[in-house]
Amino acid sequence: MRILFIASGDFAIPTLTAIAESDIEIACVFTQPDRSAGRGRQLRPTPVKAEALKLGLSVVEAEDINSAKWVEYARACDATVGVVIAFGQKIKPEFRNVLPGGCVNLHASLLPKYRGAAPFQRAVLDGVDRTGATVFKLVDRMDAGAILGMVETVIGPSETAADLHDRLAVLGAPLSLEVLEQFRSMPYPDGVEQDDSLATPAPKLKKDDGKLRFDMSAREVVSRINGLWSWPGAKCRFLSGDGGRSEEVTLVRAVCVEDCADCSQERDSVGQDGGGGPGVLDAGLRVGTSAGVFEVLEIKPSSGKRMAWSAFVNGRHVRVGDRFESVD
Repeated sequence: MRILFIASGDFAIPTLTAIAESDIEIACVFTQPDRSAGRGRQLRPTPVKAEALKLGLSVVEAEDINSAKWVEYARACDATVGVVIAFGQKIKPEFRNVLPGGCVNLHASLLPKYRGAAPFQRAVLDGVDRTGATVFKLVDRMDAGAILGMVETVIGPSETAADLHDRLAVLGAPLSLEVLEQFRSMPYPDGVEQDDSLATPAPKLKKDDGKLRFDMSAREVVSRINGLWSWPGAKCRFLSGDGGRSEEVTLVRAVCVEDCADCSQERDSVGQDGGGGPGVLDAGLRVGTSAGVFEVLEIKPSSGKRMAWSAFVNGRHVRVGDRFESVD
């Protein structure tokens, strides 16, 4: 069986590698053109292009994959189906229809939940305990096609969106191979239609989403910290209790303390330990919120590298009464 692989981002790399190591032939890899990046603004290939070249695969850079040029190129590849993952362009019917099996897409959620550009981030932000990956048939409506396969996983209590991205990418590789097996003979699979009434959106994150607040419950604050890493990051300001030190930081990873659900008890504990309210550190150097407390596990100063909370505490001589505040 011959396929087209249509992808750009690193979420696609485990699947690309798995297919390349199988008996499925990748007729061509379509990816986005090289873009300038970094301080020197040098041209850089997409992660998929870089990996495909290492694997010795044929690669084309398509500025507009739906143009007549690339539609005809795809037709000439004589492939059965296109595998689309984190490509960055909408694939229109003119392109999909030159492939007998159409196109399938690997998506980082349990569809129809979290349709959109930020599915795994939104799952962590919402504090749900399970998510997964879905392979579905590509149609005109975003992430709305019939489901061909699905895998589910538990979200860890301190797992960041970046962690989850990497795990789902790995889980998606064998899932994609299983789905492609369905295209080895006719008739090609119809899949199971999604229930649109259960659909939830997962819009792209914005830079302003990274402004962290502490006037929420500890679980909500933790979900935001973990869900916003690695972009845009949960940004706030760290201040010493005496007002002598102040710096902007990004909270990278956090976990809710075990008895955080008993919010009234936690508020009393913070007060007794010398805390004093949302954002203030108690005797255990845990952070207060409007309902409960949480522990910071990792932090990134604006002028430094990501580090363990213990390293930050030792380096800044953090103590009871120091606090985090929202950035205006």
